[in-house]
Amino acid sequence: QVQLVESGGGLVQAGGSLRLSCAASGIRFSSTAMRWYREAPGNQREFVALITSGGLTDYVDSVKGRFTISRDTAKNTVYLQMHSLKPEDTAVYYCNANPKWGQGTQVTVSS
Repeated sequence: QVQLVESGGGLVQAGGSLRLSCAASGIRFSSTAMRWYREAPGNQREFVALITSGGLTDYVDSVKGRFTISRDTAKNTVYLQMHSLKPEDTAVYYCNANPKWGQGTQVTVSS
């Protein structure tokens, strides 16, 4: 059974940092591309970041230079390090290993 469990969300002031984690089980993590998405109230879920099994990364333009996705194969965990957070980054952040989703973790950035 595939499980993706996110953690690390919270409330932070604008300009602050957070690191999200997603612990995966039930998948061949080392060969699976992992993604982060986010969904703000009233908005559609949007792609944030991708890391392939080989470590290649991609980001939505709005987070480039501020967010970094990484993975630890030994821990079956993918991370999203977020710096210089803005109020518009406020959303529920979801981990994805197609077609499975985690339950999400709330990130709130106050101005």
